[in-house]
Amino acid sequence: MLERILSRTNLVEKALDAAWLRNEVIAHNIANADTPGYKKKAVAFEEYLNGYGNELKKKGLKRAAGIPEPTIKTVNTETSTRLDGNNVDIEAEMAQMAKNTIKYNTLIQRISGTFSTIKTVINDGRR
Repeated sequence: MLERILSRTNLVEKALDAAWLRNEVIAHNIANADTPGYKKKAVAFEEYLNGYGNELKKKGLKRAAGIPEPTIKTVNTETSTRLDGNNVDIEAEMAQMAKNTIKYNTLIQRISGTFSTIKTVINDGRR
């Protein structure tokens, strides 16, 4: 039982790492919104995670070690929204920042709830 709870916690921890990294990348994009030739960056994690889940299903596994790491990638290197070659849309970045903040807070609540459950089980086991 505890192993199952902790394996889910590992996944949530990786998702928190990805959300934290995404926040930094979005802030970097916003800071470079006026830099000529700058190409926006994004964090790839969820698409890797989906591929990871599909691979586990093919192998008939429910869970395994080796959760993919979040990585930074350059987005749309061929396109730009302005004449100076910059492709950062400040409004889209701000919306992404808000969405990412909500996701991060939700993940924090989830992991906090998990630890609260573990604490309750330990405390009730002592009685």
